[in-house]
Amino acid sequence: MSVLVVGSVAFDTVRTPFGLATEVVGGSANYFAVAASFFTDVRLVAVVGEDFPDQHLEFLRGRGVDLRGLRRVPGKTFRWVGEYGFDFNEAKTLDTQLNVFADFTPIIPEDYQDSEVVFLANIDPDLQRDVLRQVRRPALVAADTMNYWIARKPDSLRRTLQLVDALIVNDAETRQLANEPNLVRAARTIQSWGPRILLIKRGEYGALLLAEGEWFAAAALPLDSVQDPTGAGDCFAGGAVGYLAKRMRFDTVSLRQAMIMGSVLASFNVEAFSLDRLRTLTMPEIEARFAVFKRLVHFEDLAAQPGASR
Repeated sequence: MSVLVVGSVAFDTVRTPFGLATEVVGGSANYFAVAASFFTDVRLVAVVGEDFPDQHLEFLRGRGVDLRGLRRVPGKTFRWVGEYGFDFNEAKTLDTQLNVFADFTPIIPEDYQDSEVVFLANIDPDLQRDVLRQVRRPALVAADTMNYWIARKPDSLRRTLQLVDALIVNDAETRQLANEPNLVRAARTIQSWGPRILLIKRGEYGALLLAEGEWFAAAALPLDSVQDPTGAGDCFAGGAVGYLAKRMRFDTVSLRQAMIMGSVLASFNVEAFSLDRLRTLTMPEIEARFAVFKRLVHFEDLAAQPGASR
């Protein structure tokens, strides 16, 4: 099944303790689309300026991403400049130039409107609802947001959440959105507003899933090399939602597998700047790392240990 993603395509300039990448391709919809494309067809709706090179579009097409919803308009493409210290959980934004993205109004092509899975990337919650008004009864609507919208448009965001099946946010955003310091209570509060599925990103500490009243925790994979965490959260969402679109099952088992797939894609993404690691990634590598994640959290029952107390 196809996934419709609506969000940003951008140029990023990123400095980390391990290097500097200047004017590399980024954007929430971009990262999501590439990660999801390992599992399903992707339909991308976004806007770029006339300065956006064709080579980046050819890479997306090569991944099977449908770009008929991507508009190229006069002006410059959205740009973001940021840096990370050794704490990769939070970026410091140095400059943001919205450029053509400032006037972005999503127009969903007619043959995208039957998409069974929709992902609303990090954009204005008013625009997120406008997207949902243009699509027909999707089986799953997932969304992302950020502290900017939580602080500036809380009422609009709450209206959007009433229409969303799954919310994918980090732990700080979860607490901020619910105005609740306890993460468990915050998650349950958000669920009461609409989303029945909550995927909570916790950076180097892994991820949490709350669905059908049950919690599931995934550890983060210890990595020898971490170069750039930019886009990791979007790759997490792309891996998770793309996997769900492939299965078209949203039961607890599938949701847990999806969260691990999201963690797998995010773990590869951070190994290089921009999309560079995903450009060479293969499905056998993904499947092998999924198995590593499974071993990482597996442990035997006490009864399986010789001499264990009963």
